[in-house]
Amino acid sequence: MLEPFKLQASAFPLALLLMPALCAQESTWRDPSKHRIQFVTVDDGVRLEVLDWGGSGRPLVLLTGSGNTAHVFDDFAGKLTGIAHVYGITRRGFGASSHPESGYTDQRLADDVLHVLDSLKLVAPVLAGHSMGGNELTKVGSQYPDRVSGLVYLDAGADPKDFPASDPAYMALANPDAAPFSQPVPATKPAETQPSTEDRDSKPHEAA
Repeated sequence: MLEPFKLQASAFPLALLLMPALCAQESTWRDPSKHRIQFVTVDDGVRLEVLDWGGSGRPLVLLTGSGNTAHVFDDFAGKLTGIAHVYGITRRGFGASSHPESGYTDQRLADDVLHVLDSLKLVAPVLAGHSMGGNELTKVGSQYPDRVSGLVYLDAGADPKDFPASDPAYMALANPDAAPFSQPVPATKPAETQPSTEDRDSKPHEAA
């Protein structure tokens, strides 16, 4: 009956010896993804974390879903560097980016993206967004179609294909030779929609 106690007692000093090494490993952990991190000022007192995975070809800018940082693309982005120069933006309110109390409408977040494009001097990039990142894609693409060469919706909200006639600007963008409203298409309600942040300007809650 004493053997289990002896094993536990002998393991306790070993755990004490290993604990400093384990703590040291945790404190010295480094992000293994091959990217460069920089911060871009987009508003007074607001800086966004921007990841640069490098690569060759047209610039590709990745926009995250709600609750994520650009590091969510760490594994994915590296697979794209053979065809594009890949960047990722952590929007305000998340991760290492600034956490202001306001500035969370779709328009303000889209303006943040444009500020990053200007700061990095990116010409005609492709923007790819997941989830709520689609709201920013649609704002930028509809208001500044000459600033981007393409939009990629990765299971994202505000995809104009989900609401084909709800945005006249996007209808004109999709078919510039057609007269607007010449043949209106009734909008259909999709099975699932992403909530818009258009009327929300308060600081969001980060994912656990």
